[in-house]
Amino acid sequence: MLPLTISSQCYIPALSLTILVQIIMKHTFSAAVALLFATFAPIILAQPQWSPTRPVRLVVPFPPGGATDVIGRIVSVRLAERVGHQVVVDNRGGANAIIGTEITAKAAPDGHTLLLVPVGHSITPSVTRKLPYDTLKDFAAIGQIGNGAYVLLVNAALPAKSMSEFIAHAKSRAGALNYAATGHGNATHLAGELLKALAGIDMQSIYYKGGGPALADLMGGQVSAFFAGLATAAGQIKAGKVRALGVTTLRRAGGFPDLPTIAESGVPGYEVDGWYGLLAPAATPAAVIARLNQDLSAVVAMPEAKERLLGVGIDARGSTPAEFHQRIARDIQRWAEVVKRAKITPE
Repeated sequence: MLPLTISSQCYIPALSLTILVQIIMKHTFSAAVALLFATFAPIILAQPQWSPTRPVRLVVPFPPGGATDVIGRIVSVRLAERVGHQVVVDNRGGANAIIGTEITAKAAPDGHTLLLVPVGHSITPSVTRKLPYDTLKDFAAIGQIGNGAYVLLVNAALPAKSMSEFIAHAKSRAGALNYAATGHGNATHLAGELLKALAGIDMQSIYYKGGGPALADLMGGQVSAFFAGLATAAGQIKAGKVRALGVTTLRRAGGFPDLPTIAESGVPGYEVDGWYGLLAPAATPAAVIARLNQDLSAVVAMPEAKERLLGVGIDARGSTPAEFHQRIARDIQRWAEVVKRAKITPE
């Protein structure tokens, strides 16, 4: 069998030499070519044809060293192998990720500038008075990288050893419990507000500049609870310094299969999914998006990439561009409702 190659990036099923000879003998050469094109054109046209012509910039809208930056560096190395050009991480932190996001929205829509976004991308519109971009209209979704769970932690001295016990304890001390959040209006804050709304409890939020100080005060007893990134808290959970009651995703976390979800622990409908994904400027051509989605999906499926992402609390899981766009749209609406219910004032 002889493989019939159309381009260096596009292959169609092999045809035997006998079949090719029969086609040419029965038809004129031009008719044979037309027949072959009619047969394989759908396959050829379905293949993404774009390739970058220079290094690709991956904008990470946070400073170096955080979870989003680490994920960006894991993805960039392997994505570079797929696209055939270097993928350079460009950290543009500040203003709750707005600076880097705006840079990408205004970049040339040619596939050479991409944006790595966390779930906060869908929360920002509800907690910010005026954004310099439209969260949906100014971006083209490429695909999801994976889902990250937050985990509800409590001080080890707290009597609650399960979600049901924690809810009962909170109800018995209405307004007396407090929980740590790593910023006003971010995922760790809204995770607590969503629990308050769905479980019918009252807690006070205390804001910290980062997960480290929040975790330290949780262990010290200054706060009762904290919705932490699972990777951030893994060491303290295993050491018994804090107690984990449940994860915020609908599925159990890969690194902690015995830890139940909050939804299955008596709070149906509860979900805070710390997803990550890639976006491009809105006018990026469909062929470019298709090629980038194809390469990103291949990266997410790599065993080594899966292992490294799991190490920072991310269950690798890809998506189509349409699925990722729909996910962002749903979460924008969902978090807007949580913010309104919690009476959080946009800043």
